[in-house]
Amino acid sequence: MPANTPIKICSRALILIGEEGIASFADGTAQSDVADAMYEDVARASLTNSRWRFATAQSELNRLVTAPDGRYSAAYQLPGDILMLSAVTVGGHPIKYDTYSGKVFCDASPTDVLVADYIYRADEADWPAYFTIAVEYAMASVFAVSIARDSQLSQLMEQKAQFNMIQARRLDSQQQTSRKLNTSRFIAQRRS
Repeated sequence: MPANTPIKICSRALILIGEEGIASFADGTAQSDVADAMYEDVARASLTNSRWRFATAQSELNRLVTAPDGRYSAAYQLPGDILMLSAVTVGGHPIKYDTYSGKVFCDASPTDVLVADYIYRADEADWPAYFTIAVEYAMASVFAVSIARDSQLSQLMEQKAQFNMIQARRLDSQQQTSRKLNTSRFIAQRRS
């Protein structure tokens, strides 16, 4: 069965360090207490360490009536499920912006349509296997310190988590059109 729930991911992480799995985050064991306290932060940190294709969304932003007090002319509300903003575009072109308290401040006219590209908290059922395994090793590192109290095991699990995260980023990057390198500037320089 795929590890498509937080409980399954934490149970597999515990198994990686030689412990028993858990049935819930509230079963009264030290393992479930650590899983309950740490899992969501580890999951969110893992989701925001790259622009994962499976956890990237686009959303048209709503302009707020009140303009910012500072250096920008417009404020827009960010989506409620955002973890990290990647880009803001108008007509497909990136614009300069800053984020403040769940809002995007920028210079935009009232007729501009702003679109945000962002990372959201994807459900575990939507995680690809390569990402799930990386999160399992990250949780195993946490469990190795807090449950097994073994710093060497924790370091090993952290190394495996980092390796699997690199592999996951490589695999995930293949899910979009390859960008062609513009070499015309280099060729022109070489010919001159």
